[in-house]
Amino acid sequence: QVQLVESGGGLVQPGGSLRLSCTANESITNFNAMGWYRQAPGKQRELVAAVTRSGNTNYADSVKGRFTISRDNAKDTVSLQMTSLKPEDTAVYYCNAERRWTFYNYWGQGTQVTVST
Repeated sequence: QVQLVESGGGLVQPGGSLRLSCTANESITNFNAMGWYRQAPGKQRELVAAVTRSGNTNYADSVKGRFTISRDNAKDTVSLQMTSLKPEDTAVYYCNAERRWTFYNYWGQGTQVTVST
């Protein structure tokens, strides 16, 4: 069973930075893409950023220029560097991985990010 373990969430002031990491218990080259989603209270889960096996990236318009997704195949880890954080970035952030061939999606347990004074 695939396990995605997230870390790095927390409380940060507006304008601050956080780095989220997601480590899989198998090679991340087994996945078509990995990404980060977020869900704020009362809202639907939305894609924040994703990176494919080939390294192509995709970002939500709301985070372009502020967030950077990266992958380290040697460490089976995908990271999300978040800068210039805003209160509206407050949400639970979930790591996602899409399996090659089957397209099955796996999810991490989520990590809380709170941007507040």
